[in-house]
Amino acid sequence: MAEGEAEVPAETGGGGGEPPTRTLEPGVAPIKAQYLTTKEQFHEFLEAPAGQVKADGETESGGATGNGVAEPEAKRARLEDGQSGGGQTEDRKEVEEEEGAAGEPREHKKAQKRARGQHKNRPHLKPADHDSNRLCPSLVQGLSAMCLFGDRCRYLHDVAAYLEQKPPDLGSRCPVIETLGRCPYGITCRFAGAHLAGGASPWGPLPPPVRNGLDKALQRQLRKHQVRFQRSEEALRRLSQSPLSGVLPEPFDGDTVGPDAGVAPGSPLQTCGPLTDEDVVKLRACEKKRLDFHGKLYLAPLTTCGNLPFRRICKRFGADVTCGEMAVCTNLLQGQTSEWALLKRHPCEDIFGVQLEGAFPDTMTKCAELLNRTIDVDFVDINVGCPIDLVYKKGGGCALMNRTAKFQQIVRGMNEVLDVPLTVKIRTGVQERVNLAHRLLPELRDWGAAMVTVHGRSREQRYTKCADWEYIRECVQAASPMPLFGNGDILSYEDAERAMQTGVAGFMVGRGALLKPWLFTELRERRHWDISSSERLDMLRDFTRFGLEHWGSDTRGVEVTRRFLLEWLSFLCRYIPVGLLDRLPQKINERPPYYLGRDHLETLMASPRADDWVRISEMLLGPVPPNFVFLPKHKANAYK
Repeated sequence: MAEGEAEVPAETGGGGGEPPTRTLEPGVAPIKAQYLTTKEQFHEFLEAPAGQVKADGETESGGATGNGVAEPEAKRARLEDGQSGGGQTEDRKEVEEEEGAAGEPREHKKAQKRARGQHKNRPHLKPADHDSNRLCPSLVQGLSAMCLFGDRCRYLHDVAAYLEQKPPDLGSRCPVIETLGRCPYGITCRFAGAHLAGGASPWGPLPPPVRNGLDKALQRQLRKHQVRFQRSEEALRRLSQSPLSGVLPEPFDGDTVGPDAGVAPGSPLQTCGPLTDEDVVKLRACEKKRLDFHGKLYLAPLTTCGNLPFRRICKRFGADVTCGEMAVCTNLLQGQTSEWALLKRHPCEDIFGVQLEGAFPDTMTKCAELLNRTIDVDFVDINVGCPIDLVYKKGGGCALMNRTAKFQQIVRGMNEVLDVPLTVKIRTGVQERVNLAHRLLPELRDWGAAMVTVHGRSREQRYTKCADWEYIRECVQAASPMPLFGNGDILSYEDAERAMQTGVAGFMVGRGALLKPWLFTELRERRHWDISSSERLDMLRDFTRFGLEHWGSDTRGVEVTRRFLLEWLSFLCRYIPVGLLDRLPQKINERPPYYLGRDHLETLMASPRADDWVRISEMLLGPVPPNFVFLPKHKANAYK
């Protein structure tokens, strides 16, 4: 993607009248006066018939709001309060901020309470709901075999009837064929014309497949509780018998002799080939695989938005370390397909880890042993930073910081059964003025953690106020010589340089990557990138292509891709182009005022309305299905 140069401010094209002159209140991003506008003029400009944007060389989107669906009531109430769309998803289903500072009027606090947390009453339309008449899988590829379910099959078997109601194709080039050489979706693919044309690219060597999928045989064994966890049971037994201090004594495991010599301990599958020392001799702590985290650009595990296509985008912009979305250990042990999908790893992710959440030593240790022998990862991270009530009240997430005995058993037990480094992510504490991290860090070092990340906020604080990097400086000294990463409010290379002055081994980027994934390029090159709207649209087009490869190119896969694209757009709208700022850099907790960009597309990308995000998705994925409504998962209250 070409690098954008800073442009000279030009006159705004539309909006009517002179740009308003006003003094911005604290917490509002400083934008040059010639770009400022009012809310009414902003939406009037976007809805004008002249504001038509070309999606590519072939199609255009109209000036209407895409699907014509009115803003939902909760969203409309939030916009009337002057707040923008989007939300933060650093942890699983994480609500964002507490109410404003003490001393505010009671009426203002009530308005804030309506705008915080999740949209729990938003419409729950699954992507499959838009493809009710699905073709039977036995007919998708034109197989001659009869359907195994016969008359009891719930899918459609009339190919002609399916083609009549199938939505039109989205293009002449199938992204799945271009990547894999063949498309498994057959006539259900929304790019089926490329199949009839013989494919968009010649057959060649297939790319490396996505790793860490769930094997069907393993899934059946997990659901029937047939998987043995020998190492975990031994570790948990010794943990319960020994005092919770120091390092676990390593038991002597004699050579395995007999008919079970070719089976790894606790393995659900038979192995083949010669027996090696690696199969029967347990690694000592000093022999574990080591990772050098110093100076690495670490993309934080982000729920919902931190999916595999988004991580591929961040890798292209220069991220070094990536981590999958937070996975619940009990769901993994039950063999849930949706939870195991969070562990998938793309070949471009050279340093990749998974993050686990749990509240009890037995489930966390068994899950760690299961992943250690079934998937390919470079490290495993424990989530001790999730603040939401759903996790906290069950004893997981931030609650582990107050449950020191259980926390110690989890870390020591997982470290005992893992052959890769174990890392931990924590917050400063549970209560806002009661810091706990500096007390836990020396113990985590002794328990066997290879690296710890400290988010500079407490559970009660959520995302209000700024991250406390001075306290992270104290944590660095308490954790030494164990490497410690900092996390919070990194949105520019100036923020990164100030963070490195605290002595951290590196920093983790979360919301900053959601607002501008090219942040990793800025950090590497120490500059501000005034990226153009066309370059940002190219980035979104790459995301949709990666999404169609990952989730599928049929109607269901298209709507899954659209949903995750819209969730991401609820963050991207908060980015302010460099050429429009009156002061550099942009701060992550500064609210962008209404402004008109240097072109129509740049203005459209700055809109906080969900309907405008839908318009952008239609430029990339075609028209939305009938009765389509989107409301972001989280409300935006991060600026208060």
